[in-house]
Amino acid sequence: MLMDGLWQITQLFLETLIIFGTAWDVLIGFAPMLLAVELPLLLIVFTGIIRWAFLQTQQPAQIPRYPSVSCICTCYSEGEGVNGTFLSVLEQTYPGQIEIIAVIDGASKNMDTFQAARRFRDRMPSKFNRKFTLLPKWQRGGRVSALNSGLSVATGEIIMALDGDTSFDNDMVGRAILHFSDPAVPAVAGSLRVRNLNRSLATRMQGLEYILSLQSGKTGLSAWNLVNNISGAFGIFRRSFLRKIGGWNTHTAEDLDLTMRIRAYATRYNNFHLPFEPHSVGHTDAPESYRELFQQRLRWDGDLLFIYLRKHWPSMTPKLMGWRAYLFILLYGILQNILMPLLVTGYTLWLFFNYPPAFVIVVNILLYFLYLILSTIMYITHLLLVSERPADDLKMAVWLPLYPLHSMLMRYWSAFAILNEIFLRTHEETGMAPWWVIRKGTRF
Repeated sequence: MLMDGLWQITQLFLETLIIFGTAWDVLIGFAPMLLAVELPLLLIVFTGIIRWAFLQTQQPAQIPRYPSVSCICTCYSEGEGVNGTFLSVLEQTYPGQIEIIAVIDGASKNMDTFQAARRFRDRMPSKFNRKFTLLPKWQRGGRVSALNSGLSVATGEIIMALDGDTSFDNDMVGRAILHFSDPAVPAVAGSLRVRNLNRSLATRMQGLEYILSLQSGKTGLSAWNLVNNISGAFGIFRRSFLRKIGGWNTHTAEDLDLTMRIRAYATRYNNFHLPFEPHSVGHTDAPESYRELFQQRLRWDGDLLFIYLRKHWPSMTPKLMGWRAYLFILLYGILQNILMPLLVTGYTLWLFFNYPPAFVIVVNILLYFLYLILSTIMYITHLLLVSERPADDLKMAVWLPLYPLHSMLMRYWSAFAILNEIFLRTHEETGMAPWWVIRKGTRF
């Protein structure tokens, strides 16, 4: 009986494959999305990782000097949790001067975080090249306001924008600063990992997402000078350049907004380069349930449309960014991140309404195995060439078969987030700043 059932399933699968091979309307809808977007991007990243690995053998082991560093830690509701962030910065092995600027946003209503930061300052062990500045903002102004307040008092040649709930490896500063020996580098993107990795299925999937799409993905893009975003939780900048372009700007997605404004200076500087340092690592807590993750990505994915197609559309020109970065943003930023979720969702719905359920299931099984193969290739490449802790990352292999399902689910949700931004302008309801700050900004 069991063998008969398996044979019937196999026969159905083979018959559906034959239909799939002759259903030209299905292939015409599917092939361009894969061949024109997914595979070229994978090729760019894969070849970039190989190029990066080769360049590592030629990179100097240390920098000729140690510029002073100001770490702006934006704190809001972390409470005692800020101590881990401050301590991880204080214990950096970097021999140069490090200034920790703890900006407590809305300190009048956030006294637990303010008091925790003050206690840390009072008990901080004395070090000749470490300084702690406590900067309370009694009225909440949001993340952009907190970052600009820290920038106004920072004295370091290099500025680090750090989240108050993120901790860092003790060689983080030294590895990031290495890139600034090149005068054509205005900023460096730091790497992030999921700290609460083993709390739930959602955190494990995000852990894979961080090492595959962010750590390895940005490593490959960096080799071709195509880094698309400097994370708001961990970005490193030249103070002179940051002040020249006016610091951070209001609205939402301040990290992508700042990256786009930095990119707009690309053709004005010779050999302009925006690197990513995969071994300068911060650790952050990811949403522990899919409900929390959906809420986070509702803002993140909606912000992409706002930044690319509303706020920065006029500045997206080859004259400012150069042809390579301009074409990549069109391909990756707009086509892959904004249009692809809509196309994939529409394509899936079209299949359900026009073909038998068995056929649709087989098509999705084929897609699953295709993306599993691509994810596995990237995972192995990450372990061999990129990972700074391969033994830990190897333990995540058991969860890799679920990753394509997670990716497809998040792509469907991304389509909803984009539609939500188109019709409801949800970036104006972000929790990253009070409503009165967002409403005072220019409406794009």
